[in-house]
Amino acid sequence: MTHSPFIPLTAIDCTIPALLIDRNAPFDVLHANVAARVLAVTQLMESFSSREVQEADSVDLKYMATVSAQLLRDGCDLLDVLGWRLRPA
Repeated sequence: MTHSPFIPLTAIDCTIPALLIDRNAPFDVLHANVAARVLAVTQLMESFSSREVQEADSVDLKYMATVSAQLLRDGCDLLDVLGWRLRPA
């Protein structure tokens, strides 16, 4: 792990990342950010699961999958930081 206090989010591959995680953020802040992203994906999937697949537009499905993947990747990045912080030194 790098010694920088900031970890770039990995959902979007950029030369210069614009969204960063403060690896020194309090645990409750990291957890709240993970929870918000997982909840957003859960609500999106619940909304999707209540529709008939035949009614879904392929473009909408692609957008939903992309948004879900980005939010889940952000959540995984945040969980990685939490994991690093919880490991004994």
